[in-house]
Amino acid sequence: MILGVTAEQQELREAVRRFLADRCPLPRVRELMETTDGWDPEVWQLAAKLGLPGIAIAEEYGGAGSTFAEQAIVLEEMGAALYGGPYLASAVLAATAVAASGDHAACRDYLPGIASGELIGTLAITEDDGSWQPDGSTLAAAPDGDGWRLTGHKSYVLDGHTAGLILVAGRTAAEPPRSDGLSLFAVGADADGLTRTVLPTMDQTRKLARLEFSSVPARLVGDNGAAGPVLERVLDVAAIALAAEQLGGAQRALDMAVGYAKVRHQFGRPIGSFQAIKHKCADLLLQVESLRSAVGYAAAAVAEDSTEVPTVAALVQGYASDAYFQVAAENIQIHGGIGFTWEHDAHLYFKRAKSSELFLGDASYHRERLASRIGL
Repeated sequence: MILGVTAEQQELREAVRRFLADRCPLPRVRELMETTDGWDPEVWQLAAKLGLPGIAIAEEYGGAGSTFAEQAIVLEEMGAALYGGPYLASAVLAATAVAASGDHAACRDYLPGIASGELIGTLAITEDDGSWQPDGSTLAAAPDGDGWRLTGHKSYVLDGHTAGLILVAGRTAAEPPRSDGLSLFAVGADADGLTRTVLPTMDQTRKLARLEFSSVPARLVGDNGAAGPVLERVLDVAAIALAAEQLGGAQRALDMAVGYAKVRHQFGRPIGSFQAIKHKCADLLLQVESLRSAVGYAAAAVAEDSTEVPTVAALVQGYASDAYFQVAAENIQIHGGIGFTWEHDAHLYFKRAKSSELFLGDASYHRERLASRIGL
């Protein structure tokens, strides 16, 4: 695998960082937190003009044809800026699901729109228990002529309230040898019988929704009963993508903590000169740099389609969740009293760290998956 950062990748990082600083600074993030959608369509259109949604989509489907290594850089910068747009939902979850399905017709129909940013997609797996195990899906799918009808619900769907394409995991009466019946379906936002409700969340920078399906017409994506391996692949890629986001957030929280330790004076000297703060910041730096190495390796594994992806996905996500939360929490502690106020941005990173920790399953869940995958 090719590790390290090329000159082109560094240019990409700098361009995305400038774009987000200009178009979506933290004061604007706070404004969008109070809206129903949670993101600015104009900023999303500009991101699409930069080619960000389609950066890892094949050229034959309208994308840039780059690799996941480049997409991980975009995700890292978006995590640092607390960008609330539908990038993770559409460019990662939905795009990966369609591409991994092996359904060429679906790829032709959906991927160009996702790559251009005109079509926003998302993936609906979890239900009320919050489990991201695909085999836990109970939503029922019944044949209806040439199509299907979905009945049930999905919860905690990322950007599910604004997505134009919803990829839904459901169960059918599949014939052996694919008797588990787990299948993937595409549902349009305007489908009859679909009800979408925004859920209250601790992290207001990222919106989740509950979707109710009442005999909703749907299109089968891929083969009937063959979605299990597809969804496992999607969730592995998503775990690494989320870890890249978490790396960006952790780095930004560390920068905030170190910056404040340099300017905040106590007893006539900067608090960063005290040994306790020095050691704390050094420990946080170690966690962030370790996470950077892990994310870089995992992103390269996806880019090279390595057989290590299932293992490194569980490993990196388990570590990322702990590291980001620890750095975000210590950032508040180093800031002292001001770090606990609504006006300061430290709590925004703390809340994003906590929501990210639980979004695809907590650290214990991923360590259990790692142990299972390496045969422990």
